[in-house]
Amino acid sequence: MDSDAAAAIAIWKEIEASESYLVCSMYEEAAELASSVLERLRHGHHDIDRDMLESSAMVLLQAFNQLPTKTPDILNQLKLHFVSLKAIPTLVLLTGACFQIAQGSESALASVQQFLHDFLNGWSLEHSQYSSVITEAASRDQSRRFILPVDEYLQVVELYALTLLATVQKDVDLAISWVENASLPEENRQGLLRSLHSMHSSKSTILSQSSFQQSPTNSNEAYPLKEQSVSEGLPKGLKSNEKYRSKEAVTKLSERIEACFWCFRGINLKIGTTKFVITSGKIMLGCLILFIYYVFRKKQATLNRIVRRQAMAVKRALVDLWQLAFSYQVNPLAAVQPLSAATRQGQ
Repeated sequence: MDSDAAAAIAIWKEIEASESYLVCSMYEEAAELASSVLERLRHGHHDIDRDMLESSAMVLLQAFNQLPTKTPDILNQLKLHFVSLKAIPTLVLLTGACFQIAQGSESALASVQQFLHDFLNGWSLEHSQYSSVITEAASRDQSRRFILPVDEYLQVVELYALTLLATVQKDVDLAISWVENASLPEENRQGLLRSLHSMHSSKSTILSQSSFQQSPTNSNEAYPLKEQSVSEGLPKGLKSNEKYRSKEAVTKLSERIEACFWCFRGINLKIGTTKFVITSGKIMLGCLILFIYYVFRKKQATLNRIVRRQAMAVKRALVDLWQLAFSYQVNPLAAVQPLSAATRQGQ
């Protein structure tokens, strides 16, 4: 028990060291150390800590994503460091697939499609969870059983069907066919099919509109109706151009702002098993607070003089107002004198 605890502590120290390499932009060192940890965990005993696998694999993915020569090899690295695709943690699998999709090349999309397809196949839905039994290559007599929650399986399904097939590759028919034949809870299947059918209908509408605009009959009929629709079509075109220009201006402005603050990147910190992510916005806010504090400390004497001067001016104005209000002499018998005169005339 003591030896296992000591080994776990040593592995966590290596994982923290690889994360430190990653934060310091030492991607080669981070990838090498994370790969070493994953290889050691793969050949270890079966009841290894899942957090170790996930943490070291995430370091490896992020390091490879920052190395242009090794980015296309992300999914192959995951296959090498895990006994089976089913053993890959869901977060690691989704992250690696998103990195591969972001490349945009046909070879990358084909490899990630095959990768996700192989992962999703072979699961059976039992008692509100998915299970898969994999026979180890080293010994055919030994097999391992992997359990996957339904929500994690559905996350991979949405990435595969909605994002990759329907959105990126624009193959909605293939996505619908796969969802109809997949082993999914019926409620989730119907929700996915509704989303895919709405995408399919919008795609067919766009195609029909484009084909109608390009048809020769429509082009012949456009001439007699051209003068009639000038007053209506011109403002719409101007509005669409203005919207496009405003969107383009906002995009350029955001790119310039991002270029100005490129040095403020997010920082990942890990204390034990707790992870902290300090975003660029928090870094900018902290720098702004420090700058304001520095200005106040630097100009404290000047600010005190200004505040004291304003307070004296307000005090002087209040004193003058008080003196002006009570300096006028009032005769207390002025209101009685007309009454006494009237009394004398009556007598």
